[in-house]
Amino acid sequence: MRALHVITGLGVGGAEQQLRLLLRHLPVDCDVVTLTNPGAVADGLAADGVRVVHLGMAGNRDLGALPRLVRVIREGRYDLVHTHLYRACVYGRLAARLAGVRAIVATEHSLGDSQLEGRGLTAGVRALYLASERLGRATVAVSPTVADRLRRWGVPGPRIEVVPNGIDLARFGFDPGRRLRTRRRLGLPDDAYVVGGIGRLTAGKRFDVLLRALTRLPDDYWLLLVGGGPEEHALRRTAQEVGVAGRVLFTGERPYLPDGSAGPDLPSLTDAMDVLASPSPEEAFGLAVVEALASGLPVRYTSCPAIEDLPPHTAPAARRVRGGSEAFARALAEARACGPRPRTAPDAARHYSIDRSAAQLMGVYATAAPHSLSPSPQGASSS
Repeated sequence: MRALHVITGLGVGGAEQQLRLLLRHLPVDCDVVTLTNPGAVADGLAADGVRVVHLGMAGNRDLGALPRLVRVIREGRYDLVHTHLYRACVYGRLAARLAGVRAIVATEHSLGDSQLEGRGLTAGVRALYLASERLGRATVAVSPTVADRLRRWGVPGPRIEVVPNGIDLARFGFDPGRRLRTRRRLGLPDDAYVVGGIGRLTAGKRFDVLLRALTRLPDDYWLLLVGGGPEEHALRRTAQEVGVAGRVLFTGERPYLPDGSAGPDLPSLTDAMDVLASPSPEEAFGLAVVEALASGLPVRYTSCPAIEDLPPHTAPAARRVRGGSEAFARALAEARACGPRPRTAPDAARHYSIDRSAAQLMGVYATAAPHSLSPSPQGASSS
C-alpha cells in the first residue's frame, strides 16, 4: 500500500508530532504533504526517510493549492489518502476525490465542544466540515469523547473509528540520571519542586492560571513551561506582573526526539518535573498528560479525555481540578504533600502505546482500501 498523509502544517504541535511518531510504526509506504509551514517536524520526517512535499499554500482561500495537490496525488499513484487538521481535511479530501482516490481517511485531532484547533466554531466551519467529511470513507477520532462530539455534529456513527493517540513508552521511561543532568542544565535549584506545563502557548491552554497559582505557593515551587506559541510574550509579561518571573522557565518548542544543539528533548524535561499541570478546559485527547504519566509523574488536569475515558484505577496519580489559580494551587500543594512516588508508568499510559495505535489504524486502512493492503518494510524498519 502507498499512502499519502496531508496535514495543514508541520511545526511543532501535538498532531504534527503524532504523525511523525505514527509513521515510524506503520508498515506502509508513506509520503507527506504539508499545506503550509514545513517546520521542525518536516525536518524530522525527512531525517526518518519520509518524502515531504511543501504545497506552499498562502491561506485558507488559496484555491490554487487544490490543483497542485491533485497533481501530487495523481503522480504518486497513492492507494489511500489520510488527512490531518481542518484545512488539510477540507482540501485533501476533495483533491483525493478529484485525483480518483476513493480510499480517504481523516483523523480528527482537535475537536472540542466549542473550539476546533483553538478557534471558535461557527456555522460556516461546521457546514464545510460536514460537507467535506462525506467525501471520505472514515473519520478517525482520537478519543471516545471526540467520537461523541462528531456524532452530535452529524457525522454518521458507522463512519467514525476511534484510534487514540499513541506514545513511545520506552522514550518516556523515567531516567534518574537524565533528570539530574536536565535540572542542572536548566539551572534549577536542588530543592526546587518543579511544576510542568506542556503544550502550545495559546490562550486556550490557560497557562496563565499556573503563573497565578505560583503566587500562592512557597518560593521553592518552580514552573517549567514547555512549548512555543503566540501567547509566550503575554505569559512572560504576566509572570513579571505577578512577581514570579524568577521562578518560571520557558523552554520553547521541543521535538520528541533528541537534539542536543537545541537543548533537552521532551522526555528529558518530563524527567525534570515533579508534577504535570494541565489547566486547559477543552481537550480532544490530552497527550501531554499521558506522556507525563508515562514518565511516572502525578498529574493535575482540567480536561483529559484520554484519562476520563478509562477506569480511574488505571491512572491513580491523576486528579481532575475544577476552578482557576486558587484551585490549582491547592491541588499542586496536595500533590506535593503525597510525597514522592515510584516513577513508573501506570496502566493508562501503557494503554496508549504507539504500537497499539498503529495496529488499530491499520485496521481502518484495511477497511478503507481492502485490495491495496500489501505491507512495505518502511514502518517495520523504522520502528
